[in-house]
Amino acid sequence: MALTPRIAIDAMGGDVGVRMMLAGAAMARHKHDGLRFLLVGDEGQIKAALENHPNLRAASDIIHTDGVVTGEDKPSQAIRKAKSTSMGLAIDAVKRGDAGGAVSAGNTGALMAMAKLALRTMPGIDRPALAALLPTLGDNDVVMLDLGANTDCDANNLVQFAVMGAAYARTAMGLEKPRVALLNIGTEELKGTDEIRDAAAMLRGAEGLPMQFTGFIEGDKLSRGDVDVIVHDGFSGNIALKTIEGTARFVTDLLRRAFTSSVRSKIGFLISRPATELLRHHLDPNNHNGAVFLGLNGVVLKSHGSADAKGVANCVHLCAELIEKDITRQVTEDLANFRSGHAA
Repeated sequence: MALTPRIAIDAMGGDVGVRMMLAGAAMARHKHDGLRFLLVGDEGQIKAALENHPNLRAASDIIHTDGVVTGEDKPSQAIRKAKSTSMGLAIDAVKRGDAGGAVSAGNTGALMAMAKLALRTMPGIDRPALAALLPTLGDNDVVMLDLGANTDCDANNLVQFAVMGAAYARTAMGLEKPRVALLNIGTEELKGTDEIRDAAAMLRGAEGLPMQFTGFIEGDKLSRGDVDVIVHDGFSGNIALKTIEGTARFVTDLLRRAFTSSVRSKIGFLISRPATELLRHHLDPNNHNGAVFLGLNGVVLKSHGSADAKGVANCVHLCAELIEKDITRQVTEDLANFRSGHAA
């Protein structure tokens, strides 16, 4: 039975503030009229923004607080003032059961620290991981994790990430048996660190899990669509993510420069505009906005700080989907099956 999604929104998080966060929530509710919200932040600003969104106003309750986690706050500082900030209260609503999930566009490190402290990690999970969907040339997006929550990981961490990533791929992309690979410097079995090779050995021996372990994948294949889940430590993953984002900006900026360099180029742009618009849509980060902290006893998503209303809406939709399909239960069951398979 699907869970009814009620989502706590940190209305004060992000670069663009209350109006953009609420515009995104309103856009999400127009497409999913069963959604309900807890809007956390300055009540005056929230009510002013709700004047433009009567559909959202009818489905929302407000939790007032003046406190805000800034981009400069260290995780330890954010934790100390968690009970008085919009981010902390949004997470607390998930802990209390008043919301099925929370969405924030605020400080990533602070969000991770507060969510881990409030919600705790699931049984069988040593560390939560930050996972996101990225576009590929294949039929499906790819799940990448960890994207920066854990810089150092042992083999058990990587195996747990693989199990969680596969459950996420089944939930978010509807895949029956996702293809899972470990990011490595080569595809040969002897390549990589001891941790990566040990994790591969454990995953090759995993039976009864709804996933296919395909071995290693190199960095130049991340966007090919050959696998559905790519697992790595947070240090490598964050570098890979930033490289992908930088390359996407490089390509779009290069095309823009090329198409404006001469009259002939501008004519060429008009002719090729349908193709360039398709490229722009494919590379637009707002279409894949929303990174989830997997491994917690609750659903918490990080929206990009500069996301527009469409990007926020996509993040809210993803949060609702993870609540409805009970991602926490799926991960718990998969971990139990993995442990029982190894015990046997």
